[in-house]
Amino acid sequence: MSDASATLETTTPAGELAHGDLLARDAVPAALISMREIWKTYQMGSEEVHALHGVSFDVQKGEYLAIIGPSGSGKTTLMNLIGCLDTPSKGQYWINGKLVSAMDDDELARIRNKEVGFVFQTFNLLARATSLHNVELPLIYAGVSSSERHEKAKAALGAVDLADRMMHRPNELSGGQRQRVAIARALVNHPSILLADEPTGALDTHTSYEIMNLFEKLHSEGNTIIVVTHEPDIAARAHRVISIRDGLIEKDERIR
Repeated sequence: MSDASATLETTTPAGELAHGDLLARDAVPAALISMREIWKTYQMGSEEVHALHGVSFDVQKGEYLAIIGPSGSGKTTLMNLIGCLDTPSKGQYWINGKLVSAMDDDELARIRNKEVGFVFQTFNLLARATSLHNVELPLIYAGVSSSERHEKAKAALGAVDLADRMMHRPNELSGGQRQRVAIARALVNHPSILLADEPTGALDTHTSYEIMNLFEKLHSEGNTIIVVTHEPDIAARAHRVISIRDGLIEKDERIR
């Protein structure tokens, strides 16, 4: 596994681990994302279903990673854990030196808003809101002032080449433009990770190519990007691919 043995810091930064009892004698991984022996188990009646079986890997700042696997492989479960939408049954998960696997729901919500920008297959835009207002939403939740929100949202829309569509509503935009609005919304808080779930699943081939070109541009500008997909051609656009099958990492390879 190419990054699983990333160098660990030798001291634990003060204040980084609110739940430090689990790691009092351990070093904090230096990687942006570190997962160690992650298990996710669901109770289905009297039966336990293990969606993930002791998954471990690191993601360094500035990486462009694709996570690929067939339906039922565990990739969606893994995405939910990376995005702090769920917590592991066992194991430890850090983002930026913070042990998020030990956080409660309120702490996870704060981490999600600060550290993770989500891009969904179905865009998840407010139908009656303009592009500008849709992009402003994370800033509203973060308590940013109105004037600062407008400026940051305009800059984010400009970064995805939609400065001339900021007052348009979703029904006035093409599918590709709607996904660009969603990407701008994901970027507006300058998160540590841009996490995309099947970002081209609702798009035609030409538009999918444009969106993947945009991800490449954003990566070249220093963004850390994780794309979750079942499509090999989409995964091949990333620089590293983790293949998941039956809740295990089948392959972890750097392809460029």
